[in-house]
Amino acid sequence: CDQILCKVSRSFAAVIRQLPPTLLVDVLIFYLVLRALDTIEDDMTAFSSNQEKVKHLLSFHKTALQDPNWSMDGVGEGHEKLLLQQFHKCHSVFADLSQQSRRVIADIAQRMATGMAEFVGKDLGQGTLDITQYNRYCHFVAGLVGEGLSRLFAVSGLESPSMAKELHLSDQMGLFLQKTNIIRDYLEDYVDGRAFWPQSVWKKYSKSGDLGYFANQSDPDAKTSALFCLNELITDALGLAPDCLAYLAKLQCTEIFRFCAIPQVMAIATLDKCYNNPDVFTGVVKIRKGLSCQLILHTNDAQGVHAAFRQFANSIASKCDKNDPNVEATLKACDAILEITDEQHRRTKRRKRNSILLGTAAAAAAAVAGSRSTRASIVPSLALSASAFIGSFWLTNTLHLLPDKTARNNDAQAPPSYSPALSPAAKLISNGHNGVNGK
Repeated sequence: CDQILCKVSRSFAAVIRQLPPTLLVDVLIFYLVLRALDTIEDDMTAFSSNQEKVKHLLSFHKTALQDPNWSMDGVGEGHEKLLLQQFHKCHSVFADLSQQSRRVIADIAQRMATGMAEFVGKDLGQGTLDITQYNRYCHFVAGLVGEGLSRLFAVSGLESPSMAKELHLSDQMGLFLQKTNIIRDYLEDYVDGRAFWPQSVWKKYSKSGDLGYFANQSDPDAKTSALFCLNELITDALGLAPDCLAYLAKLQCTEIFRFCAIPQVMAIATLDKCYNNPDVFTGVVKIRKGLSCQLILHTNDAQGVHAAFRQFANSIASKCDKNDPNVEATLKACDAILEITDEQHRRTKRRKRNSILLGTAAAAAAAVAGSRSTRASIVPSLALSASAFIGSFWLTNTLHLLPDKTARNNDAQAPPSYSPALSPAAKLISNGHNGVNGK
């Protein structure tokens, strides 16, 4: 199971492997079961009819999870196909899990399959109908995953039993990840004839009435409309960030925190990369590997997570185009993130100031100690040390007055609807900055 996990998802394999032993296998099997179910849903050619696919989906929790010899051939590609062909290996480990874990996994698999079956017969060539249907699909394929994980965390004893009842926050965590993927995969999903961008959103911007209108990036009007549509969907996803941070704040186990936080940090980094980016309509946008590694290394606690969310919220806000009809909503979504992360940001700055002060004081003390051997140098050394100490004190108590990296030296007043935390980005908008396309 560990070998096939690495083949079907290298990114999730990394975060799953760092979980405590009492939880690792349960989450591993949970992921593989849902990946097998997802492979059945995704295959558009293996089944003779939609009815046949629906039949397999609805019976999956009984066949695959109850029959130790169950397998499926000819469905999926590559390693996903192999997972279904050798699913009996997964079942043997599933059967050894605790009854509580098995119950959680079977329940989520059944409910997810039911939701997937609901969408099998729908024509998604032009996306989902509206935001309600968009959210419903994301709930079935991702929100339920969040619920299942929360219940497994509680069953393991590593988290409070109350985590099993955090249904709303768990759902929002899943939706944040799924919406990020859907936004990023616009072109791939459209070409495959199974898209999820809601028509109630994109039809406001498509002059042709077709979702493929945005792929024509050689047309200036289509390019501008595409970015406005993209930014509205990103703004919708950003609205989930506060609930994601609230969920993470409830976790007590460090390994579970990292397991949940790393994908969330990657998601908001991806949204930042996609925001106002025409490359979304010509290929798949991905964050740099170097940035990914940096984010993973720093996602160890609330400080690291808040710093990342704050960094990317500031970045998105600084790229807003004043002509974008969604600019106010986008800035408010970023503002909400900045307000939540503000206290942690202040603590970090205070720690940095104190570190500088202590370091300078220690250096001054060492200079004095080293000069005692020469009586003539004592007075100059004391003067130098005092100057260094006073200078460090002034420096550390001035740093907090400096703006964040995304701020600009601009004296114009920000619109009153934005909080002081967002004023640097709001000033960019009020003073005619047009985002990346206006440079």
